[in-house]
Amino acid sequence: SAHGGQYIGPGDTVPPGGGSAPPRGPTGPTPPSGPITGGAKPPGAVGPTGPTGSPTTGGPPPGNGGMRGGRTGRQRIQLEDDLTRWDFWWEHNKNPFLRLKESVHTEMVQTGSFEFFLGGTRRKAENLIKPTNEQIMDRILPALKQALDETLPRDFDIISACLVAMAKIGRDHPDFGLVEVFEPRLQANNQEIRETAALALGIAGMTREANRQLELLCGLALDNDLGRKASAAREVPERTRAFALYGLGLAAHGTASIEIKRAAHEVFAAILEDHSAYRRDIRVATIHGLSLLNTGGNSQAETALLKAALDTLMGYYDRRVGPGDQLVQSHVPTAVAKLLTPSHPAAARFRARFADDLRGLDKSKRGGRDIGRSCALALGQLCRPPEAEGGADARYSDLLFEAWRRQKDQQTRYFSILALGQIGGENNRVRLLKTFDKARSLDRPWCALALGVLAHGLHEGGARDAVAEATLISQLGTIGTTLHRAYQAAKSPQQVSSLAVALGLCRHVDASPDLLARLHKAKAQEDVAGYQCIGLALMDDQNAVRPIQDVLALSTRRPRLLQQGAVALGVLGDKDAAVTLRQMLQQSDNNLAKLAAISTALGLIGDQRTIAPLRDMLMDPEVSQLSRAFAAVALGGIADKEMLPWNSKIAVNTNYRANTETLTNRASGILDIL
Repeated sequence: SAHGGQYIGPGDTVPPGGGSAPPRGPTGPTPPSGPITGGAKPPGAVGPTGPTGSPTTGGPPPGNGGMRGGRTGRQRIQLEDDLTRWDFWWEHNKNPFLRLKESVHTEMVQTGSFEFFLGGTRRKAENLIKPTNEQIMDRILPALKQALDETLPRDFDIISACLVAMAKIGRDHPDFGLVEVFEPRLQANNQEIRETAALALGIAGMTREANRQLELLCGLALDNDLGRKASAAREVPERTRAFALYGLGLAAHGTASIEIKRAAHEVFAAILEDHSAYRRDIRVATIHGLSLLNTGGNSQAETALLKAALDTLMGYYDRRVGPGDQLVQSHVPTAVAKLLTPSHPAAARFRARFADDLRGLDKSKRGGRDIGRSCALALGQLCRPPEAEGGADARYSDLLFEAWRRQKDQQTRYFSILALGQIGGENNRVRLLKTFDKARSLDRPWCALALGVLAHGLHEGGARDAVAEATLISQLGTIGTTLHRAYQAAKSPQQVSSLAVALGLCRHVDASPDLLARLHKAKAQEDVAGYQCIGLALMDDQNAVRPIQDVLALSTRRPRLLQQGAVALGVLGDKDAAVTLRQMLQQSDNNLAKLAAISTALGLIGDQRTIAPLRDMLMDPEVSQLSRAFAAVALGGIADKEMLPWNSKIAVNTNYRANTETLTNRASGILDIL
């Protein structure tokens, strides 16, 4: 089923018994407009073959994943995705690195431009590109509401896309409130619309009807009398409950009200402390909801709530469960890491605990691979560089390096080497450079990514004085030169792509000519060419704008390259990228992947000049249902109240390998929705 979305990660890898039942409509299973995801599949099972008809399915996986066929005699076999690829992590975590809207909505003064010679006296680009309050309130919100009111119930692609778009705007209109729009849809005959309405209540943030909003989210999540009445059902459907739990976490994240955060925690605690047989989707959603509480600890009340949230998480983490339920428990370490900073007094306790579990000291209870993977990711967020605080955390970097060298599980190895890049520090920089030089070809993409992440951290940290700046330049130069040399020798698509992104994170502009040359040669290799665009954008090479524009013009049948190229142009500050995309959208056929790619990029860029034509598309009954739905998706992205996509709070630094269907299933999970 569709919500107006994207594909950013592996398919349904839920073990047997861990998924949800298919969404049910009034007369049985809802006929999906996209791939049928159904119930659980065995571990590692691949999902759908790609987009076949709804805005959530998005494009196929990076590389040549998806359903692939080969032949052994007369029998056709199905090959699995390689879920250990570096690009799965990148696609989940890329948004904070790209910061696309920030690039588009910020003035970029180029050498030789009018702004350069006039000293910045011209109007700010933000005033030219970012939608105004009047445009949002007078043009976009009323159009989305009108489309909702006039669309037939069977056109659920448009309905769900409009619900999410309005939620991303997160503002009540003088003539209607968001809650009064969302609440009736909780009783829709279509499961997709019901769960989308529940999620929209949270994406929107707290509105002028905050009390009713909170009541609905809590009631749906707990499946109590209020929730059943709101959904007009004997019991709230499991998927709706899971989406309400994610929504409750998102609502708590976006408010400063400690009372709302505390109410959300009470719901989460009630579910995790209940030993009843809740399905995995509900428990995983609860853990992610707790990770979103966003308690700064600046007051006594916030400190108390943070402690209560951590106690709730660890109470569930310490529970003795079977191997299957360890998939759910594995979401706890990364949730804890989102609640704490490395400098928080409580962080030391959790560093030690997760390090013990990564070592496997308690194998009778921590034997699952998912726990170790999550602990590695959590340590990457919770640990300080080896040199900091007199080397207090050096042992954790040593542990991660040993996990990289000796762990049998490949994904744990890769998350461990990446964690070293996230932790940073001179010792880890030297260690990663040596490791990269000696790495096998299959491991090199992850080592390159770790170096790129470390270099990006160095850039973000900056330098305090001239001496520190000289040191920083030297450190970055060594990383960039090492990656560049490897890039020039690389042959495999995975290495070429990962090194391009790593060079971009390093901002090693000396490599730009080689990336441009490879971009020209690799136009037929959709993913390789796409990541060359991203690498060039990350290193802010303005000379790449025209070549990427040329690639974009020829990418109408290569949706992933189209999207990557458009995003790259946005990051580079090309103010005409959205106009080009809007023209493509108007000329587009019903190719789902192409529609998804264009609307995704339009929404991420957020250019006000595309509002009128997109609004016309949304309101035109002669335009296909899919095109109208994607016009709604793009409008919601343009007027989004947040600089980053709403679900990046969940996607970033999560263990996407410990998957449940409502988290991501390539179609209708939380991480799949635009």
